[in-house]
Amino acid sequence: MVARIVVAAPSSGSGKTTVATGLMAAFSERGLAVSPHKVGPDYIDPGYHALATGRPGRNLDAYMCGPELVAPLFEHGAAGCDLAIVEGVMGLYDGAAGQGELASTAQIAKLLRAPVVLVVDGSSQSRSVAALVHGFASWDPEVRIGGVILNKVGSDRHEELLREALDGSGVPVLGALRRARQVRTPSRHLGLVPVAERQAEAVEAVAALAGQVRAGVDLEAVLALARSAAGSGREAGAWSPALAGVAAQGGWGDAPRGGSPVVAVAAGPAFTFSYAEHSELLAAAGATVVPFDPLHDEQLPDGTRGLVIGGGFPEVYAPELSANEPLRKAVAELARTGAPAAAECAGLLYLARSLDGQPMCGVLDAEARMSEKLTLGYREAVAVGDSALAAAGTRLRGHEFHRTAVEPGAGAAPAWGITHPQRRVEGFVQDGVHASYLHTHWAAAPEMAYRFVERCGRP
Repeated sequence: MVARIVVAAPSSGSGKTTVATGLMAAFSERGLAVSPHKVGPDYIDPGYHALATGRPGRNLDAYMCGPELVAPLFEHGAAGCDLAIVEGVMGLYDGAAGQGELASTAQIAKLLRAPVVLVVDGSSQSRSVAALVHGFASWDPEVRIGGVILNKVGSDRHEELLREALDGSGVPVLGALRRARQVRTPSRHLGLVPVAERQAEAVEAVAALAGQVRAGVDLEAVLALARSAAGSGREAGAWSPALAGVAAQGGWGDAPRGGSPVVAVAAGPAFTFSYAEHSELLAAAGATVVPFDPLHDEQLPDGTRGLVIGGGFPEVYAPELSANEPLRKAVAELARTGAPAAAECAGLLYLARSLDGQPMCGVLDAEARMSEKLTLGYREAVAVGDSALAAAGTRLRGHEFHRTAVEPGAGAAPAWGITHPQRRVEGFVQDGVHASYLHTHWAAAPEMAYRFVERCGRP
């Protein structure tokens, strides 16, 4: 079992991303193969993790995928690695609203039998840090807090006071990072700016984080702590996209009719939200997965039989997306043939008639616009009717995260019936198109990838 740690914090804003990304980069520079993971549905932090490690950043979400898939998905991502670093979400014990520990960092740490490195914001406190750490360390005896990294420390004297307070606590201090040396990354309405939008600056930021961590953290102690997780004797079998398909609707069956259909997957700066497992499942189901960039590519990949457009920030790039008229027309023409298209959030906006007044693909009878309201949270959903992606009655859990609104035209068929936390219908099903705001994780429902590819292969 691969050595592993979970980087957590008492609350959001404590510096988890700074420390986790810096640790990933620092250990990668030492020649270790580091597997990066993120708790929850966040798409942006894994981009920085991938930059730090050279491996896909992968999410571990006990709400969307179920607790039983957390360890297998982790083992799949960490296969062949020397070390796995898991960045937590929110505060250590914060999870899905009203669901106890479900989807919390603490639950993930327990499912992985991984020790926790607690990142503590040391600003504006000294001796009180001991009470804080004691409370987190004693709250759940199944969660092992193996060390503390002090963040936003003001001075040598401040660090000395914090370390003195933690002496005898039973939780060692693994390092301290100075407040004045914090590496800042730009943010906007949905969090950090993705790596794909600032590649050169992001490379510099990750290198700076690695240097900051090297200077302030005892890397040998962190590595020893991670290796202490490797003797639990409770290894989980790794998840496999091919084996997941065998279990889905009786197996993948024969290759799709028409050979290996080309499925074009939107990428580039405007469409950065995707899970690595989606493309892996599509490939296991028999598709040839080809990325394309709607900002720059004027045509879909040759032979495209299906289209997947995930989330991202089309609102930031609306003028550029609109200006690429040849691609917009190609997408509309593909949709008119009835070819399968799966669009989530940003993909939904791109398929609408317009976004903030800028013409989009016009596949859907809908207008999209930026909104003052942030829509955020986990959802339970059921497929209202049959589509290229899901059979009627398919139940799954997903996540919404957007600050836009869509005004549908008359007579639109919905994609999902949201059953929790409030009942409503959402999204569009139109010919081969399945478009909605709901982000889903196909590892929890691999039959959707099989269904999608099978329809792509129809003559």
